[in-house]
Amino acid sequence: MSHEIVVPTLGESVVEATVAKWFKQVGEAVEADEPLVELETDKVTVEVNAPASGTLTEIVAEEGAEVEVGALLARLGAAGSQPAAKSIPAAKKPEDVLAASVAAAAAPVEADDALAPAVRKIVAENNLDPKTIPATGKDGRLTKEDVINFMEGRTKVMAGAGAAQPLHPEAKPQAPAPKPAAPAAPRAPDAREERVKMTRLRRRIAERLKDAQNTAAILTTFNEVDMTAILGLREQYKASFEKKHGVRLGFMSFFVKACVAALKDIPAVNAEIAGDEIIFKNYYDVGVAVGTPQGLVVPVVRDSDAKSFAQIEKEIGGLAGKARDGKLTMEDMSGGTFTITNGGVYGSLMSTPIINPPQSAILGMHKTMQRAMVMPDGSIAARPMMYIALSYDHRIIDGGEAVTFLVKVKEALEDPARLVLGV
Repeated sequence: MSHEIVVPTLGESVVEATVAKWFKQVGEAVEADEPLVELETDKVTVEVNAPASGTLTEIVAEEGAEVEVGALLARLGAAGSQPAAKSIPAAKKPEDVLAASVAAAAAPVEADDALAPAVRKIVAENNLDPKTIPATGKDGRLTKEDVINFMEGRTKVMAGAGAAQPLHPEAKPQAPAPKPAAPAAPRAPDAREERVKMTRLRRRIAERLKDAQNTAAILTTFNEVDMTAILGLREQYKASFEKKHGVRLGFMSFFVKACVAALKDIPAVNAEIAGDEIIFKNYYDVGVAVGTPQGLVVPVVRDSDAKSFAQIEKEIGGLAGKARDGKLTMEDMSGGTFTITNGGVYGSLMSTPIINPPQSAILGMHKTMQRAMVMPDGSIAARPMMYIALSYDHRIIDGGEAVTFLVKVKEALEDPARLVLGV
């Protein structure tokens, strides 16, 4: 009995993936539930397992191919089945490849039914005519990036389309669109360079960061924290804390607790904009940014206000481990209300983090350094100081609220007893 291996449902709002790696090759034996292929989505990697034991007879989607939910990936036959015959196309001349790529870049999309589901959705929601959007995909297909670039004004309308199409129904064309420039020929390869295709995760990170800059009115305010009290607590209790809870006492649990306390006092920092409404969230799902070889991911510690220091440390450690191993799920990274990122682990002294849409703010931690500080009695002492930064969406958070939030975080960290007493 043969089985077709298809792209499974990948999660809410995720309709496409990239074939990252095949674990089996055509002709190899496969056991039931054994991983066959790894798919990379905008957010996570997903392994597709064999539905039954048998032999992999055909791979339809090679590594690097972009596939949609439900698309055929491979065929699995009974044990001992022969591989399917596969025709190998003749090699193309370099000049033919170049000519084809230039023609595809300039070719418009002919019909809506040729559009991928994600592209069709964006086109319909924004009342766009796909024939006016330059297509750069394979065989002249329109990609999601083509539509986004067109909406952001980075591309012109197709030749012969007349005046520029408005980006919104209310917008009015100001002048006839200039003729689009001829596609630039690919730059000649240089032996000193290496070209690596961006992963889907990296492309998604780039899209989200750029969307945040284009949409939100981002400002950043700074303060500094004297880490003496937290360092003293960690030194005093680290052995007993680890012995009792089986996890080290780190900085992040203090920062999560301090931010939750401040979020309760300044609810706008825990809110988001939806159309012409502001959604105030009475729960505290704090995202903690984790660096991985594939890029930055933000798993979420849910209901942080209800968790102890030990529970937060355990959860962050578990999520960070899953991130490094590429095992995070969509549920691990969705639904955060506020984010904390720690550039200090890389040695950063100060930075301006970018908010994680649709959230309205993000806190940046930095390197702790000994600095000479003037004490209340006028003396000068070396103190372990950390700069902290709050980037926020000024459309929803006023400057006074942002500064007050950061001051409350600072006060809680410099006097951790506040976190225990709730003052």
